[in-house]
Amino acid sequence: MNILIVHAHPEAQSFTTALKSTAQQSFEHQGHHVEISDLYAMKFNPVASQDDFTELNQPEYFNYALEQRNALKQNHLATDIEIEIEKVKRADLVIFTFPLYWTSVPAILKGWIDRVFVSGLFYGGKRFYNHGGMAGKKAMLCFTLGGRDYMFGENSIHGPIEQYLSPIQRGTLAYAGFEVLPPFIAYHVPYISQQDRQNILVDFEKYLEHLDELQPLKFPVLENFDEKMQPLN
Repeated sequence: MNILIVHAHPEAQSFTTALKSTAQQSFEHQGHHVEISDLYAMKFNPVASQDDFTELNQPEYFNYALEQRNALKQNHLATDIEIEIEKVKRADLVIFTFPLYWTSVPAILKGWIDRVFVSGLFYGGKRFYNHGGMAGKKAMLCFTLGGRDYMFGENSIHGPIEQYLSPIQRGTLAYAGFEVLPPFIAYHVPYISQQDRQNILVDFEKYLEHLDELQPLKFPVLENFDEKMQPLN
């Protein structure tokens, strides 16, 4: 299996980076091929702009998504975007490792998605959810946060953590066609002992060894909707 790990943390000694390294070592030990996009180390540019295209189709009025579609057809995408797209194309599984920032991904990772998940390839027209451009591939989040696990739940102070993950798990990954596996979450990381952190890494390695047993999260199936995207039932 080909695996791409998209990593977003500025500190090479961080626990999030340790999770990334654990995933890489575990997968390679299992005989899989692993590629890494370490966004901070790469100094990846997260800003979507006209510079993402070697030539503009409509220079008089800039529309980013439409320019993406045209650039995809005409081979006018910037080189750094093309490189990342090819990594995703090769991958059977994409794992994102990052710290949760304000209930979302770090800006550099959001920018990677904005620039790499190009219209016309990842989505477009009625090519979304199970008909999305990445159908047949899997994706999974692995992230750290400072809160405790009991703070997240139906009757907890912050509510279910799934509500915070919906924009990335449903609105991005599932929308683009990925089967989304349940996330691995490391809670309260800045405040726990080194032994507790080591225990989390052991748990994560076991989690990765049994990925095939995980049931993907459920998202809409287009066959359950009519041509106007109204539910059939």
